[in-house]
Amino acid sequence: MRNSPLLYLLLLGLLLQGCSLLPAPDDDTENWSARKIYTEAKNALNGGDYENAINYYEILESRYPFGRFAKQGQIEIAYAYYKFDEPESALAAADRFIKLHPNHPHVDYAYYLKGLIYFSRNIGFLGRLFQQDSSSRDPESSRQAFHEFATLVKKFPNSRYASEARLRALYLRNSLAEHELHVAQYYMRRTAYVAAVNRCKYILENYDRSSAVPGALDIMVKAYEKLGLDDLAADARRILQASYPDHQISKQSKKSWWNPL
Repeated sequence: MRNSPLLYLLLLGLLLQGCSLLPAPDDDTENWSARKIYTEAKNALNGGDYENAINYYEILESRYPFGRFAKQGQIEIAYAYYKFDEPESALAAADRFIKLHPNHPHVDYAYYLKGLIYFSRNIGFLGRLFQQDSSSRDPESSRQAFHEFATLVKKFPNSRYASEARLRALYLRNSLAEHELHVAQYYMRRTAYVAAVNRCKYILENYDRSSAVPGALDIMVKAYEKLGLDDLAADARRILQASYPDHQISKQSKKSWWNPL
């Protein structure tokens, strides 16, 4: 005799009903006040127990969403997510805090934290292990980090985080410029001289006074020479020598500091 599908459904229903009659697991936080939950979350955060800190902050948000403790917890959970290696959740929490509390006295930290997350998210284990040059990686995270730090400095110039944000933004600006230089060198090696010139022009227009400028000018000299545009090559060489007289490129009259393969 075949088992009827109806019998299976009946047995499944009885099983589910039986499960619903089981006692719910104990919740130690059930009768806690907002202050108590926040205190436990803060203690877990300070003790490096980020998983439990996140759990407490989420309970706090769900039970007391409009209190002052929940508001403070909304920015602290972003940091907990960051330390717990959940960058997407950290970014979402920081964004939410900025949108909900644009005038909060700690909103500058939300921008700073976003910058830190973008700054570090593209540096994996191997990159840290072998000290990979950041300018050779995908620059998107660097661009986003630069935007967050620059926004922080612009909106909150007197913030306690502004000084470090300026230094990080300067580093990122040079890194982005060096990335463009890597691309220009790539084009030169493949004899795509027009593309190389365009990349170098982009450096001069968007990253003036960066560390990549002398290299960009030198590539422009070489690319224009390859294209037979001697006047433009001479102009680029003249700017290079006038702007960077002590640079090693200017001291080499015939041989460039960089020789494409």
